[in-house]
Amino acid sequence: MKVRLGIPKGSLEEATLQLFTQAGLPIHTSSRSYFASTGDPEIECMLIRAQEMARYVEHGALDVGLTGLDWVIESGLEVITVSDLIYAKQSRGKVRWVLAVPDDSRFEQPSDLSGRIVATELVNVTKNYFASRSVDVRVEFSWGATEVKPPMLADAIVEVTETGSSLRANHLRIMDTVLESNTQIIANKSAWSDCGKRRKIENLALMLRGAIEARDRVGLMLNVRKGDLDRVLSVLPALKRPTISTLSDPEWLAVNTVIEESLAWEVIPRLKEAKAQGIVEYPLNKVVM
Repeated sequence: MKVRLGIPKGSLEEATLQLFTQAGLPIHTSSRSYFASTGDPEIECMLIRAQEMARYVEHGALDVGLTGLDWVIESGLEVITVSDLIYAKQSRGKVRWVLAVPDDSRFEQPSDLSGRIVATELVNVTKNYFASRSVDVRVEFSWGATEVKPPMLADAIVEVTETGSSLRANHLRIMDTVLESNTQIIANKSAWSDCGKRRKIENLALMLRGAIEARDRVGLMLNVRKGDLDRVLSVLPALKRPTISTLSDPEWLAVNTVIEESLAWEVIPRLKEAKAQGIVEYPLNKVVM
């Protein structure tokens, strides 16, 4: 039994490959091939554009794939949503598809665009957005470089953004958010109903979520005398409850916990003040909830 896995080629590719490496399953790609290999003999990989992923998963050419919620909605196809994975090209959060116009445009709200041209790659979602507001616009498919089209080739655009920097660089202002999106693991219905493939897909999702949960977190190990334990625990913003174990000296305890990396700068000196000793901060690859 082999599971056919689709990796998004393009803007999400590098971030996805890094995520798989952190999850413990490095994917080896070649610039000359759309096929990739892994250390798991039960997983076959293929690089597919995120825009097309839902189509190949729904048709059964792929058992499972990673793509954006935006492209699943845009496709209108029926696939199984296995898990949300909150990461993007540059950031570790969601992306937005926004309605934008030139800085000096007289248009202030979506209804002002009635009868005008809106360029976007996300055609169906954009049409539904304006239809839900009873605004009659002409939505044109954009093959790329959408930011440069207003005002000569379009009156407005619907474009994806993480930080808004590209829009600002092209002298565009955001009028409204059309859709918020994040990466998802999607599966083919038949593959999902196959017990063996489903277990493999669920394990894949578990490990990828664990890798994401570990980002921006670190582990802390420290030793403390029993009499100082309460003071030390009051300092720790634990993920749940820290693990406490006895040492060879019955008067001492070992404490192990996970904290946000940004808190370590403040927490470690406070632990020292609380009489903790042997404090070790270490990186995490996965945190499985």
